[in-house]
Amino acid sequence: MAKKIVITIARQYGSGGREIGEKVAEMLGIPIFDKQLITDAASKGNLSEDVLQRTDESAANSLLYTLAVGSNVVGSSMPFGYKMPINDKLFILQSEVIKEYAKMGSCVIIGRCSDYVLREDKDVFRLFIYGDLEHRKERVRERHPEIKTAQLVDIINRTDRRRASYYNFYTGNKWGKYDNYDMAINSSTLGIQGTADLIVSCAKKLTEE
Repeated sequence: MAKKIVITIARQYGSGGREIGEKVAEMLGIPIFDKQLITDAASKGNLSEDVLQRTDESAANSLLYTLAVGSNVVGSSMPFGYKMPINDKLFILQSEVIKEYAKMGSCVIIGRCSDYVLREDKDVFRLFIYGDLEHRKERVRERHPEIKTAQLVDIINRTDRRRASYYNFYTGNKWGKYDNYDMAINSSTLGIQGTADLIVSCAKKLTEE
């Protein structure tokens, strides 16, 4: 690629957004950042990675959860944001890490309001991946065969509500609303590989000199 591009991917649960992001990163030869965000955010704020992992993508108004885990979060050095809810600490730290990733060069970033965090960056290609419910149910069933069929829709809906709550709370925008993104793609139409191919084609076009 001739120019830098940072591809942010927000996604419905079961749409294959993470797998699509991995394929896009591999095809373009650029890094992908997902769960590593937790590790780097914990290191940056001297916080417990285990607690941050459990807090990941939860809205800050989950007061009971914050009170329950708050006393276990701070590391041995100067506490970061002593009276700040753990969810808020995580969002701020992840936002700082996301900006650092973007400065490093081209990459793919999964979730964490990265499209909003990098809203002033001109080199960002913001995507929302969604899918037909039946396809999403099948993907979740394949990944988690222990889940009963009758529970699949409930799990999908609850996960999407959690992601929407997190995004809406911290950005003031509506998760999944088309004008927050450069492109929304139904992964059920082209499949995982076909969707990745489409994104790569667009990314190459956007990075042409």
